[in-house]
Amino acid sequence: MPTLKRTREDLAAFLRARRERLAPDDVGLPGGGRRRTPGLRREEVAALAGVGLTWYTWLEQGRDIGVSASFLDRLARVLKLDAVERRHLFLLAHERPPVEPGKTWCMVPPLVRRLMDDLAPHPAFVLNLRWDVLAFNDPANQLFGFDAHPLPRRNLLWLLFTDQLMRERFVGWAAQAPQMLSSFRRDFARATLQADIHALVDELEHVSPEFKHWWRQQEVHAAGSDACSLLVDGEVVLFEHTSLTIDADRHLRLAVYARQLDPDLNRSDPAA
Repeated sequence: MPTLKRTREDLAAFLRARRERLAPDDVGLPGGGRRRTPGLRREEVAALAGVGLTWYTWLEQGRDIGVSASFLDRLARVLKLDAVERRHLFLLAHERPPVEPGKTWCMVPPLVRRLMDDLAPHPAFVLNLRWDVLAFNDPANQLFGFDAHPLPRRNLLWLLFTDQLMRERFVGWAAQAPQMLSSFRRDFARATLQADIHALVDELEHVSPEFKHWWRQQEVHAAGSDACSLLVDGEVVLFEHTSLTIDADRHLRLAVYARQLDPDLNRSDPAA
């Protein structure tokens, strides 16, 4: 099946990236002189994980082979995965998946739209797993300019990497964008059977060199800071933000931003 093939390809890419970031001495092996490729060799990972080289090679090539939870635990230890990366590995390998696969298509209930209006003056908007901006209030539109884009392009990830206003809005964009992309990768793993989320990634890889570079690094981090610096009317403003699950079955989240109350944290120099 094409969707399973894409999942296996994602698993293979993740395993290669994590193997290549390790040096032999990271896992107690001798260096053995210069190597043609970075990181550990496949045979070294296979031996440390207690499986045959051929079997591990098939896994890293994205072939359709079954894996056990105990093997994934061993592999996570060999590759020095942290807790977030380990969960990502299990999702990609179809172990302990969510009860229901993530869906990207959904509708915003009228009650949620009224709630967003009541949250003004705080910017608020609704995202699905694909990060489509399904609804927003006026403060969010003023801050991010959502209605300047047609519905197919009203996607937070797309705007983050293609829209100049969004790039200028996030102070220190080069530092904030990879962290946001890492958050998206967790949603991608939940909705990896959805063709439209793959189409978004494929298109962004063609139009944004930064996205392509960071996406292929396969970085997965725990949830980052709940604060971000935004440039508003020439002033750097620190916003606190949170994400609330408003419909677990439809995988809808309400993102709410609020200005940091401490005025000493707001500076007029964007480069500061």
